[in-house]
Amino acid sequence: MALMDVHLQSAIQAIKEKYNAQEGQCGDEVSLLTAPEHIAEACRTLRDEFEFNFLSDETASDYWPEEEPRFHVVYQLYSHRHNLRLCLRVPLNGDYPSLPTIVDLYPNANWFEREIWDMFGIRFDGHPDLRRILMPYDWEGYPLRKDYPLGYEEPQFTFNYDEIYQHKHHPKYEEP
Repeated sequence: MALMDVHLQSAIQAIKEKYNAQEGQCGDEVSLLTAPEHIAEACRTLRDEFEFNFLSDETASDYWPEEEPRFHVVYQLYSHRHNLRLCLRVPLNGDYPSLPTIVDLYPNANWFEREIWDMFGIRFDGHPDLRRILMPYDWEGYPLRKDYPLGYEEPQFTFNYDEIYQHKHHPKYEEP
């Protein structure tokens, strides 16, 4: 076993023991499933004790129509010194999804968490500036939720020309 593998295994074992995380694997990437109340301390442990000094990504997934858990917030941590990556996943229920911010640990989480709030409606408790970042300030709803209503117009092709034409040129919509 290489030295880097030993370091990664030590980090994984510590998080599993301290925070009751569950280990998973996706391809050749290790992921740890942890509870929302433990995410900030798990990140602090990984940063301070195991040198995972960089939050390379933070995003979310929506598993609707599942409600428990409906969402997963995914944290991708990287150790420059050891050239290691570790993924943390936090399952959240669909009612009022929220978890603690990690902006004080990784300042670039500010932008990631604002984007997740804006697109999924997942609240980050303690965030210094939780407001929309991509959508207009007065936008209602969260566009990356799978139950968000789609608003689109079907493209017109040769196979559906008559049907689309009929909807577009209905007599009640024609100008007099």
